Amino acid sequence: MHHLTHKRLTAGLRASASTAALLSALAIAAPAFAQDAGTAPAAPAAAAEAPATGQQDIVVTAQFRNQRLQDVPLAITAVDSMMLDARSQNNITQVAKQAPSVVVVPAGGAFGPSIGASIRGVGQFDFNPAYEPGVGLYIDDVYYATLTGGVFDLLDLDRVEILRGPQGTLAGRNSEGGAIKLYSKRPDANEGGYVEAGYGARNAINLRGSADFKITDTLFGRVAGVFKRQDGFVDLVDYGCARPGNPENIAATRAAGTCTVDKLGETDYKGLRGQLRWNPSDAVDITLSGDYTYQNQTNAPEVTTYSTNPNYLCGRYCTFADFSTKGYNFQHTNQFKGGGGSLNAVFKLADDLSLNSITAYRAYTATFGTDDDFSPGVESTPGDPNTRKEAGGFNRLRHHFFSQEVRLNGAFLDRAVEWTIGGYYSSQKTTYFTLQNIGYIVPGAYLTFMGNDPVNANSKAAFATAIVHPGIEGLTLTGGIRYTKEHKDYTFVRVNPDGSPLSGLAAAFGLGALNGLTAKFDGDRVDYRASVDYRFSPAVLLYGTISTGFKGGGTSARPFTAQQALQGTFKPETLTNYEIGIKTDLFDRRLRLNLSAYIDEYKDIQLPLRDCTAYGGGPCGVVANAGNARNKGVELEISATPTPGLSIDGSMSYIHSRLTTVSAALGSDYRIGDPATFSPAWQASAGIQYKAQLGGNAGSITPRVDYTYNDRQFTGRALGFAYYLPAYSLVNARLTWRNSKEDLELSASVTNLFDKYYYNSMFASVYSFSGTAYQQIGRPREWMLTVKKTF
Repeated sequence: MHHLTHKRLTAGLRASASTAALLSALAIAAPAFAQDAGTAPAAPAAAAEAPATGQQDIVVTAQFRNQRLQDVPLAITAVDSMMLDARSQNNITQVAKQAPSVVVVPAGGAFGPSIGASIRGVGQFDFNPAYEPGVGLYIDDVYYATLTGGVFDLLDLDRVEILRGPQGTLAGRNSEGGAIKLYSKRPDANEGGYVEAGYGARNAINLRGSADFKITDTLFGRVAGVFKRQDGFVDLVDYGCARPGNPENIAATRAAGTCTVDKLGETDYKGLRGQLRWNPSDAVDITLSGDYTYQNQTNAPEVTTYSTNPNYLCGRYCTFADFSTKGYNFQHTNQFKGGGGSLNAVFKLADDLSLNSITAYRAYTATFGTDDDFSPGVESTPGDPNTRKEAGGFNRLRHHFFSQEVRLNGAFLDRAVEWTIGGYYSSQKTTYFTLQNIGYIVPGAYLTFMGNDPVNANSKAAFATAIVHPGIEGLTLTGGIRYTKEHKDYTFVRVNPDGSPLSGLAAAFGLGALNGLTAKFDGDRVDYRASVDYRFSPAVLLYGTISTGFKGGGTSARPFTAQQALQGTFKPETLTNYEIGIKTDLFDRRLRLNLSAYIDEYKDIQLPLRDCTAYGGGPCGVVANAGNARNKGVELEISATPTPGLSIDGSMSYIHSRLTTVSAALGSDYRIGDPATFSPAWQASAGIQYKAQLGGNAGSITPRVDYTYNDRQFTGRALGFAYYLPAYSLVNARLTWRNSKEDLELSASVTNLFDKYYYNSMFASVYSFSGTAYQQIGRPREWMLTVKKTF
């Protein structure tokens, strides 16, 4: 059984009152360099190609209406499609590296085709459907309910919005740390599209394209597709073959000279998306969307980094993991196939009244194998051939999700009050099939069981938001409230692989008594948001906010006994956020600087226990509300266009997070004063590009360089001491030529330019039993040549 080692931990910062005072003074003195800061809809901007006159506007919908990014009193990172292209970004983990206080990483092999995500140190890294994400993921306003399948390709996007801080009244479900929202380009009457092809390192092939088409004067369609394939870069090596005559007496399973079994870390991804949009008048706008994704690739690129037996350390880019236990060979690949559809309908009922209905259904199947100890074969020591320290398994998730959201947007008193009321319902079912060997608990014994656990959940919510302009020029008040009611039930299936009742050691530990038991969680929650903002001038907006959010409660997914299952229900963890921020467009809009500072009261944190005395004793598999923390942080985002063609952007964040209370049942895994969240204390990014016109019909050339920095990250005390993933810096570079019509471009890009060796995550859940721990390494230097034709 996997016991999550990535325990959400961070380090942080103290907000500076003097900095806020200085910027407030700047706000009062700033000249009116910006354009009118009204909330009227505007076209999305091309931030990557900002003109000499200043920063382009990006329109966001974070408050359920079209608003300029600089008018929204929230900490938001918004990236449009042109910036995504300029940075060579095609999945959400890449975008996250350049957003302050955001961590999104591909999950390790133990968690299959999923992601781990946190914002301001609050999130989730365990895929199990018993646990909820702490960061809300949305595609075209449709909530994505699980971390599995979350490595989204950024296919045919208009923009990405990353909302930092709790979105309990707006995004709602499990958006305790924040929300990541992806918005697709919509079909319209402007027929066109593009095709793009790329080839790069390790036989990388990247094909993508989209096309708009006009069916009638009021009906439009759009299709988009992507294909990505690349070889892996971590050798999966047969230990007995590579080291014949080894002291552990592990036999070879492959012939000499063919010791490499496969390469971990490969990419094999295919996606297709289609939309139909009916827009017969200004009063009706209906979009039907459908998408499908297929992924079939080797597991995450991981290597053994700690072992009490040094022979098991293979090297920087290889591993001896064999994905097998006695009698079972598990796959070292993961597959994901799934998709969904949504119907987004907007009806304008009056000049200041509109109705928005969003209906969605999604389903997927994901399978993956794991080698939790990441050691080779069955270990047999001289004199004790039964000594074994192994853990691993096979997993399959079948998931179905339905949601319905309705919003009514309106205004009155000559738009002095803008309001939204709405309701939300979702229902989901996940069946988690697993074949697990947990024999590491008793060396020499194989405790193997089969599970096929149905997990049902539903959520109901009602919400309201009001934006009030009280008549004082520049002043806006915002209030929001949301009531949520949730249910979850988890039924345990624990039988032998042949379906017969468990016996022997498995029964003695209590696993057999779990079979057929159902654990339930029911709860409700009220969240609120109160915000005041004041526009000192068209160039400067100052805001202050108090808001709340939560991550849903649930049941312990990996109990060892019936008592742990029935008593292992935990309530939601909650967060109250106090935040101030300033947004500026200065020097004739050539400089945009946004700054926010916050304090979070983080309570009832859901953590895995080490001591289950209160749950009947024995091996412990309980998650409980076992700690509180206080987080303090500051975030800075900057973009500038100092001269024609030159664009500069950057960000910085610092978070200081410490546990203030911890349960004694956590054992030595946590201590008061430890970081409470999985996030680096410091994060930073910077990018610069210059578009140079070559003259005549020669077109233009644009070099770009991007830099990102991640401070060290606390991962817990699972190795017997406080362990941190080391800090690292990455540099990416891109050179793009465009023809004079700008409908053809050629580019050469390099990611991880200096070939930095770094870690994304660690898995050490069975270290105390197996003596091994392993880590996922980041992708090495990679190059790509791309040609893109727009039509």
